[in-house]
Amino acid sequence: MGKVICAGLGPGDPDLMSVRSHRLITGARHIAYFRKAGRQGQARAIVEGMLAEGVTEHAMEYPVTTEIHFSDPEYNRVLADFYDRWAVTLAEIAKSEDVVVLCEGDPFLYGSYMHLYTRLQGRAAQEIVPGITGMSGCWTASGQPITWGDDVLTVAMATLSEDELAKRAAETDALVVMKIGRNLPKLRRALERAGRAEDAWLVERGTMPGQSVQKLSEIDGEVPYFSIVLVHGQGRRP
Repeated sequence: MGKVICAGLGPGDPDLMSVRSHRLITGARHIAYFRKAGRQGQARAIVEGMLAEGVTEHAMEYPVTTEIHFSDPEYNRVLADFYDRWAVTLAEIAKSEDVVVLCEGDPFLYGSYMHLYTRLQGRAAQEIVPGITGMSGCWTASGQPITWGDDVLTVAMATLSEDELAKRAAETDALVVMKIGRNLPKLRRALERAGRAEDAWLVERGTMPGQSVQKLSEIDGEVPYFSIVLVHGQGRRP
C-alpha cells in the first residue's frame, strides 16, 4: 500500500528545498507535476538532475490556464474534470506504490495540489511536505522585511476587481499581490487610488536565475503572470 506525497519545492532555488522533500524526490519511483501543455513546467525544472534512474514521470497538463476567464463556467467545468481524472490516476498508483507530486512553494498556500488533496481524501493515504513560500523568497529578494511589529499583512490576487484591490491596499500595512500578468494596469490604478503606488516593488523569478527586483513605478511593459508585487510594512520597531 502506497500513498500520495505532495512535496513542497520552496520558492524556486533548489538549495531552498527542505531536506525531506529532497529525500523523497530523489528516491521516488513515480513523480507527478503540473505543467502547461508543451512546457517543461517550473516544478519539473526545479528538480532537474535529482530524479532517480528509471523513474516514471506523470506530467499533469492543465487543459486551460489563462485562455478562458475564471468567471466563465466552462473554466471550472474543464478544470474540475482535469482534477477528477488525475485524482483517479494517482489513487490507482498509490494502491501499490508511493507517488510524489511536486508543488512549487508551499502546497497549502494557493497550490494546485489542494484541488487533488480534497478529491483524494478517503481514496488514498496522503502526506504533505511544507515548503518555503514563493512570496517569502520574493520579499527576501527585495532586501527589506515585509512586516514590522504589529503590521498586518494582506495577500491578494491581482485577479480581484480594481475596487477590491484599492480597498485592500488602503486598509493594510503590508501587501503581497500575486498573479500579475495582464492585471498589471488594473493593479497600478488600484495602488494609486490607495496612495501606495510609490511604495510598491515588483519581483520576477524570486530566488531563481534571472531574478529581477524593480520599483513598480519604473516598469514599462508586460510582466509575467507569476510575478509578485510587494508593499512593505513600516510598523512599530525598537
